Amino acid sequence: MRPPFTTHMPLALREARAAAARGEVPVGAVVVSPRGEVLAATGNETRARPDPTAHAEMLALRAACARLGAERLTGCALWVTLEPCAMCAAAIAHARIARLYYGASDPKSGGIETGPRVLDHPNAHHRPEIVAGLDADACAGLLRDFFETKRR
Repeated sequence: MRPPFTTHMPLALREARAAAARGEVPVGAVVVSPRGEVLAATGNETRARPDPTAHAEMLALRAACARLGAERLTGCALWVTLEPCAMCAAAIAHARIARLYYGASDPKSGGIETGPRVLDHPNAHHRPEIVAGLDADACAGLLRDFFETKRR
């Protein structure tokens, strides 16, 4: 039985702000169990690790899998502040995420509704339910402010 709808975007935004404070691109991700329990909450760490795959989504999926002791996150939801890239979209499919919620669209590097649309490909292993645009203004504003500050 699915619990009542609760948004976890505030926690994803908190993780994104923490990433920005560390000098990382401000993206946050949260994995939630089918019962509504937060299994993982992370922000980007590509510079800190250094690891080009250390996107918030990848780290959250890894942490949730480790916590459950399983390679699949069947029934789980992923909340992310920015449209996942193609790499993260493929990982979401492999993890069998049930629902993907994201905030800002990413016309440059997105892999869900822009760019390669990985989950729409006939060879995609799985396609979660997708809800886009949640707190999009707050998510996009955080990214815009981060990059404006970097340019100065």
